[in-house]
Amino acid sequence: MNLPTGDRAYRPVDLAREHGISTQAVRNYERDGVLPAARRTPSGYRAYTALHAVALRAYLALVPAYGYGVAAEIMRAATRGDVDAALRAVDGGHAQLLRDRETLDAVEATVTVLTSAPAGSRPDRPLTVGALAHRIGVTPATLRKWERAGILTPARDRTRQRRYGPDDVRDAELAHLLRRGGYLLDHIATVMDQVRAAEGAAPLAASLDGWRQRLAARGRAMLVADGRLADYLAAAGR
Repeated sequence: MNLPTGDRAYRPVDLAREHGISTQAVRNYERDGVLPAARRTPSGYRAYTALHAVALRAYLALVPAYGYGVAAEIMRAATRGDVDAALRAVDGGHAQLLRDRETLDAVEATVTVLTSAPAGSRPDRPLTVGALAHRIGVTPATLRKWERAGILTPARDRTRQRRYGPDDVRDAELAHLLRRGGYLLDHIATVMDQVRAAEGAAPLAASLDGWRQRLAARGRAMLVADGRLADYLAAAGR
């Protein structure tokens, strides 16, 4: 239901009804600064305007696209007239979505490697840091750097020397592949977390379609939300 425009005043219930939310939620949004402050009638009641209706539409569209925290940050900046801050938060959301897409691409590449690796291609006994470095063509210092980044999690023997088991070798080989593809260490660490959490290539592969669909839904939600935010900025004369 679209609220009419014009100079008439709207009660909290008028704004709430459009979205199926409570009147208390509308008052809370005003209190939190995501809606402009309402004027008060002589009897003390809130009197909202069409601008508040546009602001509420914008905020409720921003929530599924950017999350509650960022949506509130965007609208608080917009209502106080700090358009640069609002758009910077929008840019940050789009940048995060792009990083998430890149992570998904990296995970897909990882799944391809995992599922195509021949059986028995990994060592049957733990490797030392030097042996693993030689195996994949990097320096021991590189492996230690990857460990500090959370990419590798080798066990230690009684003398505190690193020992790399089959899963560690797999992770090192995948990390080397992704580094050659230009991925940063923190990005690779995220991929490794996904691999370990899935406990295998098959469960990880099965999750990829749903993951991509969720990213697409977020992207579409951002398109809608950005349009609603633009409507509010125009209505507010920002």
